[in-house]
Amino acid sequence: MKKWMISIVIFSLVFIISIPLVNNYSARKVEKQLVEIALPDDTEMVESLSKAGKLVGNGNGMQYFGGVLIRSEKSLEELSAYYADKVTGAVVKEQKTQMITWIEHEDLSFETPVADTEGYYIVYLFGNGISPFSYLDIRGH
Repeated sequence: MKKWMISIVIFSLVFIISIPLVNNYSARKVEKQLVEIALPDDTEMVESLSKAGKLVGNGNGMQYFGGVLIRSEKSLEELSAYYADKVTGAVVKEQKTQMITWIEHEDLSFETPVADTEGYYIVYLFGNGISPFSYLDIRGH
């Protein structure tokens, strides 16, 4: 009986520890999806990042964010059209600072200094997690 209880305790601890790890992995998969898209001409990838947690909006629930910082000679409209053809739900916005300012509940920023000039863009996407991990992570509440 004692071995049974020890096994239950160990399993429970491993499961609890795995919750944020699995959710971070889900966010990295979203980032990887964007990184693997071929870049348009006259465009370079500067940096990529991912984040799991409650990032925007109200209520409970995990969100899985992946983003890439690109530098391009193309316009916002051209880049938006390009990425719309490559992946459903991808959004392209101009990026004027290192901070991703529209993320409401976390401080999220690129490591690369972004000049307040034209040519820097963020391409981002929200993805899905794995049940039951997506419901049990305290970061989503």
